[in-house]
Amino acid sequence: MLKMNRRQMLRAGTGALASMLARMPQLAATALEGSAASAEYRALVCVFLLGGNDSFNMVVPLSDAEYAEYSRARQDLALGRTELLPLQPLTRDLGGARYGLHPAMPELEALFNKGEVCAVIANVGPLMQPTTKAAYLDGSADLPPQLFSHVDQQNQWHCLHGTRVLNTGWAGRISDALTVPDFASNSDPAAAINVSLSGRTPFQSGSHTVPYTIGPTGPVKFTGLHGVSTRSLTRRKAFEALLEADHSTVYERAFAEMQQRALVSAEKVSNALATVRPPNAPPFKTGFPPSALGSQLRTVAEMIAIRHQLNVSRQIFFVAMAGFDTHDRQREKHPALLADLSRSLDAFYRATVAMNISSQVTTFTASEFGRTLTSNGDGTDHGWGGVQLVVGGAVRGRSIYGSYPVLQLKGEHDVGGGRIIPTLSSDQYAITLARWFGVPDAQLVTIAPNIVNFGARDLGFMRL
Repeated sequence: MLKMNRRQMLRAGTGALASMLARMPQLAATALEGSAASAEYRALVCVFLLGGNDSFNMVVPLSDAEYAEYSRARQDLALGRTELLPLQPLTRDLGGARYGLHPAMPELEALFNKGEVCAVIANVGPLMQPTTKAAYLDGSADLPPQLFSHVDQQNQWHCLHGTRVLNTGWAGRISDALTVPDFASNSDPAAAINVSLSGRTPFQSGSHTVPYTIGPTGPVKFTGLHGVSTRSLTRRKAFEALLEADHSTVYERAFAEMQQRALVSAEKVSNALATVRPPNAPPFKTGFPPSALGSQLRTVAEMIAIRHQLNVSRQIFFVAMAGFDTHDRQREKHPALLADLSRSLDAFYRATVAMNISSQVTTFTASEFGRTLTSNGDGTDHGWGGVQLVVGGAVRGRSIYGSYPVLQLKGEHDVGGGRIIPTLSSDQYAITLARWFGVPDAQLVTIAPNIVNFGARDLGFMRL
């Protein structure tokens, strides 16, 4: 017989408090204000490339003058011109310049050129206001603090806070904007708008809504409380009895309620996922890569497949891919990373097509910064602006949005050391996605506070 008193059980449970906070319920019921698409499901999937993707080697100029500048700047890191996969954009307002995709990304080249469901967002990054090289150098520009720092620029992408002190991220604020703060209306963590498969991040934290955090393959169950052995059943019974007891303090009651919801939600989601996984259902025919990113995106596809069982109409997923801090061995590491990204995004998009929901799911990349144009001898260092990709049936694809910079050392966009100043802000990028997701225009400034400093709010790459 398992013996554990109340004090011991509570002490054993406190170690899980941090993870349980991430599984707290949405304190709101979905109420999509004024959205014409309020009855249909929509999902955003953020693929965060941790470390700073060298995206000027992901999308590369092909035309004579532009490639010559690129080759001079990139030195030993320059890709061969004949290796590149030519992009054939429908938009021709590119000043005569042509561009190609990294040779490791044939799947995304096909989605761009043939599928017309992939868009390139050129030279985007954290900005407080439109900024010129002269304003940067003379100190007259308001700049995001701690440029070129991993942690700080990840937080800028997550929170869009500029110099403000914000404890919420833009996905969390979207959740706040689309919900009514009423604890009683929805106490199910599994119905949260925000779902992370890569730990808790500032990106998905809201003022009155909380993300649901699961593992790369689904909910992480409580150790020792599952199974059919006598010991497991006894432990589970004792744990549930303790949670249901008449606790004397607010802390104990709140902690017990969190634990109860976490238990129920983990089982609910796990049971629902089992219905769309072998042997209960055939696997996705698209064949996800056996990588960390492929595994996460396969689980996202499965979560979307059980959306009706979870009774959700809006979801924002966060997945992450590490390894992009390529200070060394970049020629070896970067192609493998981009190949995995291309295969995984392609497999996920094709899974949404198979589910007949491709126009309702939009996947987008983000990374804390681009990298320096100059080589350090074996890799690159921390930069600023970069290129991002957006994929989905609602994307105005086969287009390049924004102005791809001339990759010229000491040129008009190089603020020093080959660091390229962005010409589009991450606020504009987020606003374009938020509008498609259903955030009313009147609330967009709460999603991206610095958007008031930019003339064009919506970059136009989404069909509303």
